[in-house]
Amino acid sequence: MNHLEHLDWPFFEDKHRALASELDGWCARHLAHGAVDHEDVDASCKALVKALGAGGWLTHAVAGEGQAIDTRAICLLRETLARHDGLADFAFAMQGLGSGAISLMGTPAQREAYLPRVSRGEALAAFALSEPEAGSDVAAMHCAARLDDRGGGQGGDHYVLDGEKTWISNGGIADFYVVFARTGEAPGSRGISAFIVDAGTPGLEIAERIDVIAPHPLARLRFTGCRVPKTAMIGAPGEGFKVAMRTLDVFRTSVAAASLGFARRALEEGLNQARERAMFGATLADLPLTQAKLADMACTVDSSALLVYRAAWERDQGRTITREAAMAKLMATEGAQRVIDAAVQLHGGRGVRRGEIVESLYREIRALRIYEGASEVQQLIIGRDLLKNG
Repeated sequence: MNHLEHLDWPFFEDKHRALASELDGWCARHLAHGAVDHEDVDASCKALVKALGAGGWLTHAVAGEGQAIDTRAICLLRETLARHDGLADFAFAMQGLGSGAISLMGTPAQREAYLPRVSRGEALAAFALSEPEAGSDVAAMHCAARLDDRGGGQGGDHYVLDGEKTWISNGGIADFYVVFARTGEAPGSRGISAFIVDAGTPGLEIAERIDVIAPHPLARLRFTGCRVPKTAMIGAPGEGFKVAMRTLDVFRTSVAAASLGFARRALEEGLNQARERAMFGATLADLPLTQAKLADMACTVDSSALLVYRAAWERDQGRTITREAAMAKLMATEGAQRVIDAAVQLHGGRGVRRGEIVESLYREIRALRIYEGASEVQQLIIGRDLLKNG
Protein backbone atom coordinates (compact mmCIF):
# COMPACT_ATOMS: atom_id res chain seq x y z
CA MET A 1 0.00 0.00 0.00
CA ASN A 2 1.52 3.32 -1.11
CA HIS A 3 0.95 5.91 1.60
CA LEU A 4 1.72 8.72 -0.86
CA GLU A 5 -0.70 7.74 -3.62
CA HIS A 6 -3.27 10.35 -2.56
CA LEU A 7 -0.82 13.06 -3.62
CA ASP A 8 -2.03 12.41 -7.18
CA TRP A 9 -5.45 13.82 -6.23
CA PRO A 10 -6.40 17.13 -7.87
CA PHE A 11 -6.48 18.94 -4.53
CA PHE A 12 -2.70 19.35 -4.70
CA GLU A 13 -0.19 21.29 -6.73
CA ASP A 14 3.26 20.01 -7.62
CA LYS A 15 4.78 22.00 -4.76
CA HIS A 16 2.60 20.10 -2.29
CA ARG A 17 3.58 16.74 -3.77
CA ALA A 18 7.26 17.61 -3.56
CA LEU A 19 6.88 18.90 -0.01
CA ALA A 20 5.18 15.74 1.30
CA SER A 21 7.61 13.43 -0.46
CA GLU A 22 10.65 15.34 0.83
CA LEU A 23 9.34 15.40 4.40
CA ASP A 24 8.57 11.68 4.25
CA GLY A 25 12.22 11.02 3.46
CA TRP A 26 13.36 13.37 6.22
CA CYS A 27 11.13 11.58 8.72
CA ALA A 28 12.45 8.18 7.71
CA ARG A 29 15.97 9.40 8.52
CA HIS A 30 15.20 11.32 11.72
CA LEU A 31 12.09 9.72 13.25
CA ALA A 32 12.59 5.97 12.96
CA HIS A 33 10.68 4.02 15.63
CA GLY A 34 12.51 4.49 18.92
CA ALA A 35 14.51 7.53 17.77
CA VAL A 36 12.40 9.97 19.81
CA ASP A 37 12.43 9.74 23.60
CA HIS A 38 8.78 9.70 24.69
CA GLU A 39 9.67 9.64 28.37
CA ASP A 40 11.45 13.02 28.66
CA VAL A 41 8.92 14.91 26.56
CA ASP A 42 10.16 18.37 27.51
CA ALA A 43 13.64 17.70 26.19
CA SER A 44 12.32 15.80 23.18
CA CYS A 45 9.92 18.58 22.16
CA LYS A 46 12.65 21.18 22.39
CA ALA A 47 14.97 19.00 20.32
CA LEU A 48 12.26 18.26 17.76
CA VAL A 49 11.41 21.94 17.35
CA LYS A 50 15.09 22.71 16.73
CA ALA A 51 15.37 19.86 14.23
CA LEU A 52 12.19 20.89 12.42
CA GLY A 53 13.41 24.46 12.30
CA ALA A 54 16.83 23.44 10.98
CA GLY A 55 15.11 21.31 8.33
CA GLY A 56 13.09 24.30 7.15
CA TRP A 57 9.75 22.66 7.94
CA LEU A 58 8.59 25.27 10.44
CA THR A 59 8.57 27.98 7.77
CA HIS A 60 5.29 26.42 6.66
CA ALA A 61 3.77 26.81 10.13
CA VAL A 62 3.92 30.62 10.00
CA ALA A 63 2.78 33.12 7.38
CA GLY A 64 5.50 35.06 5.57
CA GLU A 65 5.23 38.78 4.94
CA GLY A 66 2.23 39.35 2.69
CA GLN A 67 1.54 35.62 2.43
CA ALA A 68 -1.26 33.43 3.71
CA ILE A 69 -0.73 30.16 5.53
CA ASP A 70 -0.95 27.30 3.01
CA THR A 71 -3.52 25.01 4.60
CA ARG A 72 -2.80 22.07 2.31
CA ALA A 73 0.89 22.27 3.17
CA ILE A 74 0.13 22.38 6.90
CA CYS A 75 -2.15 19.34 6.58
CA LEU A 76 0.32 17.32 4.52
CA LEU A 77 3.09 18.11 6.97
CA ARG A 78 1.01 17.08 9.97
CA GLU A 79 -0.26 13.91 8.29
CA THR A 80 3.29 12.89 7.39
CA LEU A 81 4.78 13.70 10.80
CA ALA A 82 1.94 11.94 12.64
CA ARG A 83 2.37 8.82 10.55
CA HIS A 84 6.01 8.67 11.69
CA ASP A 85 5.87 10.00 15.27
CA GLY A 86 3.11 11.61 17.31
CA LEU A 87 5.41 13.82 19.38
CA ALA A 88 7.02 15.22 16.22
CA ASP A 89 3.56 16.14 14.94
CA PHE A 90 2.78 17.77 18.29
CA ALA A 91 6.00 19.82 18.21
CA PHE A 92 5.26 21.08 14.70
CA ALA A 93 1.58 21.76 15.34
CA MET A 94 2.16 23.81 18.48
CA GLN A 95 4.59 26.08 16.65
CA GLY A 96 1.83 26.82 14.17
CA LEU A 97 -1.08 27.07 16.59
CA GLY A 98 0.89 29.02 19.18
CA SER A 99 2.04 31.63 16.69
CA GLY A 100 -1.01 31.47 14.40
CA ALA A 101 -2.71 34.52 15.88
CA ILE A 102 0.45 36.56 15.27
CA SER A 103 0.67 35.24 11.69
CA LEU A 104 -2.95 36.14 11.00
CA MET A 105 -3.52 39.39 12.92
CA GLY A 106 -0.24 40.48 14.51
CA THR A 107 1.27 43.92 13.99
CA PRO A 108 4.45 44.21 11.90
CA ALA A 109 6.45 44.65 15.11
CA GLN A 110 4.90 41.53 16.67
CA ARG A 111 5.52 39.51 13.54
CA GLU A 112 9.13 40.63 13.35
CA ALA A 113 9.75 39.91 17.04
CA TYR A 114 8.32 36.38 17.12
CA LEU A 115 7.72 34.68 13.77
CA PRO A 116 11.33 34.39 12.53
CA ARG A 117 12.34 32.77 15.83
CA VAL A 118 9.38 30.39 15.65
CA SER A 119 10.20 29.34 12.09
CA ARG A 120 13.87 28.75 12.97
CA GLY A 121 12.90 26.62 15.96
CA GLU A 122 14.50 29.07 18.37
CA ALA A 123 11.32 29.98 20.29
CA LEU A 124 8.57 27.62 21.42
CA ALA A 125 5.02 28.95 21.10
CA ALA A 126 1.82 28.18 23.02
CA PHE A 127 -1.90 28.95 22.61
CA ALA A 128 -3.66 29.64 25.92
CA LEU A 129 -7.44 29.69 25.47
CA SER A 130 -8.99 26.93 27.64
CA GLU A 131 -9.81 27.41 31.31
CA PRO A 132 -10.97 25.06 34.08
CA GLU A 133 -14.60 26.13 33.49
CA ALA A 134 -14.32 27.36 29.90
CA GLY A 135 -13.24 24.84 27.30
CA SER A 136 -15.63 24.53 24.39
CA ASP A 137 -17.67 27.44 25.79
CA VAL A 138 -15.23 30.30 25.25
CA ALA A 139 -17.83 32.87 26.35
CA ALA A 140 -17.59 31.45 29.89
CA MET A 141 -14.00 32.68 30.19
CA HIS A 142 -13.02 34.19 33.57
CA CYS A 143 -9.38 35.17 33.03
CA ALA A 144 -9.46 38.97 32.89
CA ALA A 145 -7.22 41.80 31.76
CA ARG A 146 -7.67 45.37 33.05
CA LEU A 147 -5.98 48.58 31.99
CA ASP A 148 -3.35 49.91 34.40
CA ASP A 149 -1.60 53.27 34.09
CA ARG A 150 1.17 52.93 36.65
CA GLY A 151 3.56 53.68 33.81
CA GLY A 152 2.01 57.16 33.55
CA GLY A 153 0.31 56.73 30.18
CA GLN A 154 -3.01 58.37 29.33
CA GLY A 155 -5.80 55.91 30.01
CA GLY A 156 -3.31 53.15 30.86
CA ASP A 157 -0.36 51.84 28.89
CA HIS A 158 -0.36 48.31 30.31
CA TYR A 159 -2.85 45.52 30.91
CA VAL A 160 -2.84 43.41 34.06
CA LEU A 161 -3.92 39.77 33.68
CA ASP A 162 -5.48 37.70 36.45
CA GLY A 163 -6.88 34.18 36.19
CA GLU A 164 -6.00 30.69 35.03
CA LYS A 165 -5.60 28.70 31.83
CA THR A 166 -5.42 24.92 31.63
CA TRP A 167 -4.65 22.08 29.20
CA ILE A 168 -2.09 24.40 27.61
CA SER A 169 0.16 22.53 25.18
CA ASN A 170 3.84 23.46 25.54
CA GLY A 171 2.92 24.80 28.96
CA GLY A 172 6.06 25.03 31.04
CA ILE A 173 8.48 24.94 28.09
CA ALA A 174 7.11 27.67 25.80
CA ASP A 175 9.03 30.90 25.31
CA PHE A 176 5.79 32.85 24.85
CA TYR A 177 2.05 32.33 25.17
CA VAL A 178 -0.82 33.82 23.18
CA VAL A 179 -3.31 34.38 26.01
CA PHE A 180 -7.00 35.22 25.75
CA ALA A 181 -8.57 37.27 28.54
CA ARG A 182 -11.80 39.12 29.21
CA THR A 183 -11.41 42.89 28.74
CA GLY A 184 -15.11 43.69 28.99
CA GLU A 185 -15.86 45.70 25.83
CA ALA A 186 -19.12 43.73 25.48
CA PRO A 187 -20.85 40.72 27.06
CA GLY A 188 -19.86 37.16 26.25
CA SER A 189 -17.39 36.36 23.52
CA ARG A 190 -17.34 39.95 22.24
CA GLY A 191 -15.49 41.20 25.33
CA ILE A 192 -12.33 39.10 24.97
CA SER A 193 -8.87 40.23 23.81
CA ALA A 194 -5.66 38.41 22.89
CA PHE A 195 -2.20 39.14 24.32
CA ILE A 196 1.35 37.90 23.83
CA VAL A 197 2.86 37.04 27.21
CA ASP A 198 6.53 36.10 27.33
CA ALA A 199 7.57 33.26 29.62
CA GLY A 200 9.24 34.74 32.68
CA THR A 201 6.91 37.75 32.82
CA PRO A 202 6.32 38.50 36.53
CA GLY A 203 2.91 37.24 37.57
CA LEU A 204 2.91 34.28 35.15
CA GLU A 205 3.27 31.00 37.03
CA ILE A 206 3.25 27.37 35.90
CA ALA A 207 0.73 26.22 38.49
CA GLU A 208 0.67 22.54 37.50
CA ARG A 209 2.17 20.16 34.98
CA ILE A 210 -0.47 17.79 33.60
CA ASP A 211 0.17 14.13 32.75
CA VAL A 212 -1.99 12.57 30.03
CA ILE A 213 -2.20 9.14 28.40
CA ALA A 214 0.01 10.19 25.46
CA PRO A 215 2.87 12.09 27.13
CA HIS A 216 2.98 15.70 25.91
CA PRO A 217 4.08 18.87 27.72
CA LEU A 218 0.85 20.29 29.16
CA ALA A 219 0.31 22.72 32.02
CA ARG A 220 -2.08 24.87 33.99
CA LEU A 221 -1.06 28.52 33.98
CA ARG A 222 -1.83 31.07 36.69
CA PHE A 223 -1.78 34.84 36.14
CA THR A 224 -1.56 37.04 39.24
CA GLY A 225 -1.11 40.73 38.52
CA CYS A 226 0.70 39.81 35.32
CA ARG A 227 1.52 43.13 33.63
CA VAL A 228 2.00 43.34 29.85
CA PRO A 229 2.25 46.41 27.60
CA LYS A 230 -0.61 47.50 25.36
CA THR A 231 1.62 46.64 22.41
CA ALA A 232 1.30 42.98 23.42
CA MET A 233 -2.36 42.94 22.33
CA ILE A 234 -3.10 41.09 19.07
CA GLY A 235 -5.82 42.86 17.12
CA ALA A 236 -8.08 45.46 18.68
CA PRO A 237 -9.66 45.36 22.16
CA GLY A 238 -12.58 42.93 22.13
CA GLU A 239 -11.36 41.09 19.02
CA GLY A 240 -9.93 38.14 20.91
CA PHE A 241 -12.72 35.74 19.99
CA LYS A 242 -12.22 36.57 16.31
CA VAL A 243 -8.47 36.09 16.71
CA ALA A 244 -9.02 32.69 18.33
CA MET A 245 -11.58 31.49 15.79
CA ARG A 246 -9.50 32.58 12.81
CA THR A 247 -6.54 30.71 14.25
CA LEU A 248 -8.58 27.60 14.95
CA ASP A 249 -10.14 27.68 11.47
CA VAL A 250 -6.66 27.20 10.02
CA PHE A 251 -5.41 24.57 12.43
CA ARG A 252 -8.61 22.60 13.11
CA THR A 253 -8.34 21.04 9.66
CA SER A 254 -4.75 20.11 10.44
CA VAL A 255 -5.91 18.19 13.54
CA ALA A 256 -7.94 16.07 11.14
CA ALA A 257 -4.83 15.63 9.00
CA ALA A 258 -2.81 14.42 11.99
CA SER A 259 -5.57 11.92 12.77
CA LEU A 260 -5.34 10.78 9.17
CA GLY A 261 -1.60 10.20 9.59
CA PHE A 262 -2.22 8.08 12.68
CA ALA A 263 -4.89 6.10 10.85
CA ARG A 264 -2.66 5.46 7.84
CA ARG A 265 0.08 4.08 10.09
CA ALA A 266 -2.44 1.89 11.91
CA LEU A 267 -3.71 0.48 8.62
CA GLU A 268 -0.16 -0.28 7.50
CA GLU A 269 0.63 -2.01 10.79
CA GLY A 270 -2.64 -3.95 10.60
CA LEU A 271 -1.89 -5.12 7.05
CA ASN A 272 1.60 -6.25 8.03
CA GLN A 273 0.29 -8.11 11.04
CA ALA A 274 -2.45 -9.82 9.00
CA ARG A 275 0.05 -11.02 6.41
CA GLU A 276 2.58 -12.28 8.93
CA ARG A 277 0.56 -13.79 11.78
CA ALA A 278 -0.05 -17.52 11.52
CA MET A 279 -3.62 -18.51 12.31
CA PHE A 280 -5.41 -21.88 11.96
CA GLY A 281 -2.88 -23.28 9.55
CA ALA A 282 -2.85 -20.18 7.33
CA THR A 283 -2.40 -16.49 8.05
CA LEU A 284 -4.68 -13.96 9.69
CA ALA A 285 -5.08 -12.32 6.27
CA ASP A 286 -6.71 -15.46 4.87
CA LEU A 287 -9.70 -15.12 7.18
CA PRO A 288 -12.76 -13.39 5.65
CA LEU A 289 -13.37 -11.52 8.91
CA THR A 290 -9.88 -10.03 8.68
CA GLN A 291 -10.41 -9.01 5.07
CA ALA A 292 -13.68 -7.30 5.98
CA LYS A 293 -12.02 -5.46 8.85
CA LEU A 294 -9.18 -4.27 6.61
CA ALA A 295 -11.71 -3.12 4.00
CA ASP A 296 -13.52 -1.02 6.60
CA MET A 297 -10.23 0.48 7.75
CA ALA A 298 -9.19 1.40 4.21
CA CYS A 299 -12.58 2.97 3.43
CA THR A 300 -12.40 5.04 6.61
CA VAL A 301 -8.90 6.27 5.79
CA ASP A 302 -9.78 7.32 2.25
CA SER A 303 -13.09 8.97 3.18
CA SER A 304 -11.35 10.94 5.92
CA ALA A 305 -8.60 12.01 3.52
CA LEU A 306 -11.15 13.30 1.03
CA LEU A 307 -12.85 15.43 3.69
CA VAL A 308 -9.55 16.74 5.06
CA TYR A 309 -8.14 17.84 1.74
CA ARG A 310 -11.45 19.19 0.46
CA ALA A 311 -11.53 21.53 3.47
CA ALA A 312 -7.86 22.46 3.08
CA TRP A 313 -8.24 23.12 -0.64
CA GLU A 314 -11.36 25.26 -0.14
CA ARG A 315 -9.66 27.40 2.50
CA ASP A 316 -6.69 27.92 0.20
CA GLN A 317 -9.18 29.18 -2.42
CA GLY A 318 -10.26 31.85 0.07
CA ARG A 319 -13.57 30.25 1.01
CA THR A 320 -15.12 30.04 4.47
CA ILE A 321 -14.85 26.44 5.66
CA THR A 322 -16.66 26.41 9.00
CA ARG A 323 -18.79 23.40 8.08
CA GLU A 324 -16.12 21.66 5.99
CA ALA A 325 -13.45 21.95 8.69
CA ALA A 326 -15.86 20.62 11.31
CA MET A 327 -16.81 17.68 9.08
CA ALA A 328 -13.16 16.89 8.45
CA LYS A 329 -12.21 16.99 12.12
CA LEU A 330 -15.24 14.99 13.24
CA MET A 331 -14.91 12.22 10.68
CA ALA A 332 -11.11 11.97 10.66
CA THR A 333 -10.66 11.86 14.43
CA GLU A 334 -13.55 9.49 15.08
CA GLY A 335 -12.55 7.37 12.09
CA ALA A 336 -8.93 7.19 13.19
CA GLN A 337 -10.03 5.96 16.60
CA ARG A 338 -11.90 3.08 14.91
CA VAL A 339 -9.03 2.24 12.56
CA ILE A 340 -6.46 2.21 15.35
CA ASP A 341 -8.72 0.14 17.59
CA ALA A 342 -9.07 -2.39 14.75
CA ALA A 343 -5.29 -2.49 14.31
CA VAL A 344 -4.83 -3.18 18.01
CA GLN A 345 -7.40 -5.99 17.76
CA LEU A 346 -5.54 -7.53 14.81
CA HIS A 347 -2.37 -7.58 16.92
CA GLY A 348 -4.08 -9.46 19.74
CA GLY A 349 -2.29 -9.33 23.09
CA ARG A 350 0.76 -7.79 21.46
CA GLY A 351 -1.35 -4.78 20.53
CA VAL A 352 -1.66 -3.57 24.11
CA ARG A 353 1.98 -4.09 25.00
CA ARG A 354 3.71 -0.83 25.85
CA GLY A 355 6.15 0.18 23.15
CA GLU A 356 4.24 -1.37 20.24
CA ILE A 357 3.41 1.11 17.48
CA VAL A 358 -0.32 0.40 17.59
CA GLU A 359 -0.36 0.80 21.38
CA SER A 360 1.27 4.20 21.02
CA LEU A 361 -1.22 5.19 18.31
CA TYR A 362 -4.10 4.12 20.57
CA ARG A 363 -2.93 6.57 23.23
CA GLU A 364 -2.07 9.34 20.76
CA ILE A 365 -5.43 9.50 18.99
CA ARG A 366 -7.68 9.88 22.01
CA ALA A 367 -6.98 13.54 22.76
CA LEU A 368 -7.57 14.62 19.16
CA ARG A 369 -11.26 13.82 19.53
CA ILE A 370 -11.37 16.49 22.26
CA TYR A 371 -8.94 19.34 21.67
CA GLU A 372 -9.62 22.25 19.31
CA GLY A 373 -13.31 21.43 19.58
CA ALA A 374 -14.61 18.06 20.80
CA SER A 375 -16.50 15.81 18.38
CA GLU A 376 -19.80 16.83 19.93
CA VAL A 377 -18.99 20.50 19.32
CA GLN A 378 -18.20 19.72 15.69
CA GLN A 379 -21.63 18.10 15.38
CA LEU A 380 -23.23 21.28 16.74
CA ILE A 381 -21.25 23.42 14.29
CA ILE A 382 -22.30 21.27 11.34
CA GLY A 383 -25.94 21.09 12.40
CA ARG A 384 -26.24 24.82 13.02
CA ASP A 385 -24.56 25.64 9.73
CA LEU A 386 -26.91 23.33 7.87
CA LEU A 387 -29.95 24.95 9.47
CA LYS A 388 -28.61 28.44 8.74
CA ASN A 389 -27.29 27.96 5.23
CA GLY A 390 -28.99 24.82 3.96
